Amino acid sequence: MIVAFGDSLTAGLGVDPEASYPAVLERELAARGWRYRVVNAGISGDTTGGGLARVDSVLAYKPEIVILELGANDGLRGLPIETTRANLEQLIVALQGAGARVVLAGMKLPPNYGADYIRGFERIFIDLAGEHKTARIPFLLEDVAARPGRMQADALHPNRAGHRIIAATVMKELETMLR
Repeated sequence: MIVAFGDSLTAGLGVDPEASYPAVLERELAARGWRYRVVNAGISGDTTGGGLARVDSVLAYKPEIVILELGANDGLRGLPIETTRANLEQLIVALQGAGARVVLAGMKLPPNYGADYIRGFERIFIDLAGEHKTARIPFLLEDVAARPGRMQADALHPNRAGHRIIAATVMKELETMLR
């Protein structure tokens, strides 16, 4: 079992459930001969602190792999870098401690947050992946964010086409893990 553990980007805010990247990913895995159920554990608006509060519900699935996509809302709210990092680290330790392999999905912030904050925020994902030897997707919304026809009108959430691209991005990382 694979659990996609995240916020609205995982939950599929604004698209039908079958169009969310976890649902697309499950179909893509099956098409390639891998029989994995992909559980969508995304909650819109969730932060790393919220993730910590519900990590036990994710662990109850006894996942083999967890795609950890949290932190964007922390960054958009300007939460302290140290808090986001500490929460993500606790999540990684809990997931790995339960035997799950973690894919850490990195995030980027808009330029109006200031260069120092943005650099510190992006380093969280790089540093934690290295320290805890997790797989890492540098930016979950690569080839989606700010691309015409791939985002909803709010310019924050991917549309159906964007979710298909995210699923392909995640699939690249999973293929390496599953071989």
